Amino acid sequence: MRRHIAYARYVLRHKWYVFSECLKLGGVPIWSAILHDWDKFLPSEWFPYARTFYNKDGSKRYQEYPEFTVAWNHHQKWNKHHWQYWLITWDRGETEALPMPNRHRSEMLADWRGAGKALGKPDTRMWYLDNRHKMILHPETRAWIELMLHVLPEDN
Repeated sequence: MRRHIAYARYVLRHKWYVFSECLKLGGVPIWSAILHDWDKFLPSEWFPYARTFYNKDGSKRYQEYPEFTVAWNHHQKWNKHHWQYWLITWDRGETEALPMPNRHRSEMLADWRGAGKALGKPDTRMWYLDNRHKMILHPETRAWIELMLHVLPEDN
């Protein structure tokens, strides 16, 4: 039970921070900011996430399970604020990034900021610089993100 209480606290804190960041950024419909990550409350995501991120006593951990992989894939493909949603893998084996509409890239940035704040790591710019090499983003999307995060040419 403590695992689920700890996870609920995190998800609600995350949703609050994302909501407030959506309001600051603008461009995200209010209903979208309110409903952000609602699918994390579905049993198909809730239980794998809680088990992956928390021990039974509610202490933090990170231990992936096969059901988490399925839940994470579902979450990415269900939510347009994840850059992975905008990837197409062609039968020829290539993966291509599609441009993200403003409302979804704004919510993605709000999500990154909200997750950082909820985890006590509010430096979104540094997180992005550490992780951008793992992201397949359309050039327009990457340019917008880097403009918003004040990434400079010398950061490349």
